[in-house]
Amino acid sequence: MSVRTRDSLGGRAAVVGIGATEFSKDSGRSELSLAAEAVRAALDDAGLAPGDVDGLVTFTMDTNPEITVAQAAGIGELSFFSRVHYGGGAACATVQQAALAVASGVAEVVVCYRAFNERSGRRFGSGVQQREPSAEGAALGWQLPFGLLTPASWVAMAAQRYLHTYGLTPDAFGHVAVTDRRHAARNPAAYFHGKPITLADHAASRWIVEPLRLLDCCQETDGGQAIVVTSVERARDLPRPPAVILAAAQGAGRKQEAMTSFYRDQLTGLPEMGVVARQLWRTAGLTPDDIDVAILYDHFTPFVLMQLEEFGFCGPGEAADFVAADAIPLNTHGGQLGEAYLHGMNGIAEAVRQLRGTSVNQIPGAARTLVTAGTGVPTSGLILGADG
Repeated sequence: MSVRTRDSLGGRAAVVGIGATEFSKDSGRSELSLAAEAVRAALDDAGLAPGDVDGLVTFTMDTNPEITVAQAAGIGELSFFSRVHYGGGAACATVQQAALAVASGVAEVVVCYRAFNERSGRRFGSGVQQREPSAEGAALGWQLPFGLLTPASWVAMAAQRYLHTYGLTPDAFGHVAVTDRRHAARNPAAYFHGKPITLADHAASRWIVEPLRLLDCCQETDGGQAIVVTSVERARDLPRPPAVILAAAQGAGRKQEAMTSFYRDQLTGLPEMGVVARQLWRTAGLTPDDIDVAILYDHFTPFVLMQLEEFGFCGPGEAADFVAADAIPLNTHGGQLGEAYLHGMNGIAEAVRQLRGTSVNQIPGAARTLVTAGTGVPTSGLILGADG
């Protein structure tokens, strides 16, 4: 997809199946088992059999090789397999890869998956433990010796500047946390089901790295999520209403690093998400006013505010008030703060449920959903729409 022109991918593929495991803090089983369960559940949801699948897409961080997942899930020959880099930034890009394969005829049915024991196994929130020699590792050498060891510490740098620039206090971030947890409280699949919070709870939660409090940081989760993509034509013969991929985009900004882009001209925005936003709006021919539900990647609350501003839902520094006013339905599954941290794949599933009319926090008449992937890294996004 060009950053300058509309592409031809929109409207040629659709999400037809979603499936997940239980979201927990200790799955008690292998990541391969989680992946296979999620894939089978997504295929059952789509009304397809493992033998229908000829493509698989996942993340570079996933420990489950495509050929091994194919064996475990009963999938046969593969004509397409792909992995996308940059952690949570890959989420929506897996669906883009699947759509590209389907639209070009390289594959007919592609399953995107992500599975990990991120709580009971490797915890990304614990920060960098070791790093093999690489250009990416060398870049971190400018941050780690000075105590910036964890994702929270990296985000805190940008968050502090955002508050300073717009004359805000850390309470501005609380509106995102409260909104997510309100939705999670009504979602039986969410870890924080039945546990809403208030702004006072947010303000009373302990500091992690100022200006980030505990309730500004997403949870850590064991689990798996899978998404099935096929052509729009084939989708219309399947049991579930298709979620048509109206636009899909990836984006990296100038002077981009992975979570530590501190040498840009300013720290109060997310230029990589700006690239994604421009591509999505251009290709879909839509504007923020056309979006019924926004599912925005929420590993840390400040970056939700910056995403709203990058997409043009509100002006710079205005996102906290925008969220407080419930100006758009946001993270109706509870987000990664409230439902589960699955590197954003569970957010794609919620966008599909909204279009099907099956969300536990259903928005009446939802016809277009925006989904974003990880922020602070090269990232991706989707606009999904109801068929017809």
